Amino acid sequence: MKYSNATNYGLHTMVHLMLQPMGSTVGVQELAEMQQLSPTYLSKILTKLTKAGLIESTPGAKGGYKVSRTRHEISFLDVIKAIEGDTNLFDCSIHREGCLIENVMREAEANMKEELASKLLIDIAKQVEFQQKEEKE
Repeated sequence: MKYSNATNYGLHTMVHLMLQPMGSTVGVQELAEMQQLSPTYLSKILTKLTKAGLIESTPGAKGGYKVSRTRHEISFLDVIKAIEGDTNLFDCSIHREGCLIENVMREAEANMKEELASKLLIDIAKQVEFQQKEEKE
């Protein structure tokens, strides 16, 4: 099972935005350079995050992106759903009622979603912040 590169970039972008002071914005150029991406490609990811209500965009010369929800509410699953959608990872190729293989796969997927929903991005942001402080000392 593999998530797209867009999910990887979306998660990193969200952590970076969480590290910013409340209310401050970060421009798409800075976010793209941080991850060595084209601003055009990252803009597509930012659009999905905005549509999901995770971030908001401020237009203008001093505009950019910032976290729009309470930082302690945003889970890994929120970002994954924003980028990947909310479809099942497994669909049984033999369409029978009550497929036992599909039942096992769906249960595993439900467990994974529950785990990802319990992991908050703010916890990662705090760890990054701590590492950055230690590196400066």
